[in-house]
Amino acid sequence: MTAQGEAAEDETDRRIRDAADLDSLAFHPETGLITVVAQDAASGAVLMVAWANREALEATLATGEMHYWSRSREELWRKGATSGNVQRVLSLHADCDGDTVLARVEPAGPACHTGDRSCFGRASAPEPHIVTELWSLLEERNRARPEGSYTTKLLFDENLRLKKLGEEGAELLTALARRDGERIPEEAGDLLYHLLVALMGAETSLEDVESVLRARRR
Repeated sequence: MTAQGEAAEDETDRRIRDAADLDSLAFHPETGLITVVAQDAASGAVLMVAWANREALEATLATGEMHYWSRSREELWRKGATSGNVQRVLSLHADCDGDTVLARVEPAGPACHTGDRSCFGRASAPEPHIVTELWSLLEERNRARPEGSYTTKLLFDENLRLKKLGEEGAELLTALARRDGERIPEEAGDLLYHLLVALMGAETSLEDVESVLRARRR
C-alpha cells in the first residue's frame, strides 16, 4: 500500500479506542443517544440495533462488554446481564457522520429475546464458518478446562501440543504424496484442529492470523 493509500485509510478509520474518542460522536442533542449496530465479528451478521448514551459507551470501553441505554426502562443495561448472552466487544467504529456506532462483537448467545441469533431473523444471521465455530468451542474449553478433555490435555502440555502438531502435519504430507483422496480431508481436519489448539496455547488469536493475511493480500 502506498503512503497516500495509508493516509486515506487512516482518515476513514474512525475506531473508538477510549473515552476521548467519544467527543467526536454526534449524540442526539435532546436525548443524548446514538444508534448502535451490533455485528457478529466472526460471521459479519447484523445482530441487533440499539441505543447508547455516553455513559453506556464508557461502560462498554471500561468492561469490554456491550452496554446500551433502554429507552423503555430509561436505564443503562449490560447486554446479557439477565440471560447470560453477553456481547464481548472487539471494536467500536463511528460512521462517516459520527451519528452511528458499529460494534463488532463476539456474542455468547442469541442477540434476540426470541432466541434467534439476530433480531432480524435467521436469514440475516448465517451460520459462522466452521473454523470460527471450532475456535469458539476451543475458547470455551480453554476457559473451563474440563477434566478428561483431550483439548484440555493439549492446552496443559506444550510438548504434547507441538508433538501432535508435527505428527498430524507428517500424516497429511503422506496422504498428499499418495494422492489419497479419502485420507487427505481427514488428515487436514486433524491438522487444522491441532494448529488451532497450538495457536491458543501460544496466546495467538485467529484475528491475529487474519490481520497478517489481510495485510499480505493488500
